[in-house]
Amino acid sequence: MRKVKVGLIQMGSKAPAEAPCEVHVKAMVDEHLKYIDEAGRQGVNMLCMQEVFTGPYFCPSQDVKWYGLTEKIPDGPTTRLMQEYAKKYGMVIIVPIYEEHQTGVYYNTAAVIDADGKYLGKYRKNHIPQVKGFWEKFFFKPGNLGYPVFQTQFGKVGVYICYDRHFPDGARCLGLNGAEIVFNPSATVAGLSEYLWELEQPAHAVANGYFIAAINRVGTEAPWNIGQFYGSSYVASPRGKILKKASREKDELLIVDIDLDEVKEVRDLWQFFRDRRPETYGAITEL
Repeated sequence: MRKVKVGLIQMGSKAPAEAPCEVHVKAMVDEHLKYIDEAGRQGVNMLCMQEVFTGPYFCPSQDVKWYGLTEKIPDGPTTRLMQEYAKKYGMVIIVPIYEEHQTGVYYNTAAVIDADGKYLGKYRKNHIPQVKGFWEKFFFKPGNLGYPVFQTQFGKVGVYICYDRHFPDGARCLGLNGAEIVFNPSATVAGLSEYLWELEQPAHAVANGYFIAAINRVGTEAPWNIGQFYGSSYVASPRGKILKKASREKDELLIVDIDLDEVKEVRDLWQFFRDRRPETYGAITEL
């Protein structure tokens, strides 16, 4: 049995929107470190935070101020700090950060750090929404790194970020690339898409025979007030079962025990990868 203890941190913003970016980063990182320490004490093997976890969800604003949240990956301070904590606790950490590639070129990114503190690489969000309250194309360039899967000490990790989850094509690519668990850090509010939260990602888990760890933030964020971030972070199994779910309202560390041997068990039963017919799917790339 390949038992793995997965930890997800969901949290609300910890500084007023008008505060400088450095205040947001310090407040969010300091608060997260308390939960990271708790995860370490409880023996968590893999840990992930919510989308762009070092600040508020600033995309309703279209304000260049928020470019100040960007950091280099892996040479920025937050990635380096998380490398120290990963090594301290022997814990894989997925670190969603607003990335500066170069001045004026910014990505919605997650760094993946192995349990010995080694930086393994990063995933850049591929699908960027542009709708009222979610003006993400103002802030993020679409990802250009494909759908990488990272071999960590505890298993093969893929990352999909928030809006990505609406697209089954990338979810399939992560499975084909060998992912055993896919982390989806998000920032999503109650309303139009909430009913999809527990529908799409368990479906991806079933279709691809891997675990999904879905993370959402909590609370409302003034002055934008685009709705309530409804938390409800969870882990779903390769059979599509939600194993455990966090609350809607509270800052929380959710810990879930999984067995990665279930991936092989399910894929040997449901031969979706064997029976797929990629030669018939040309319309996917032509239309």
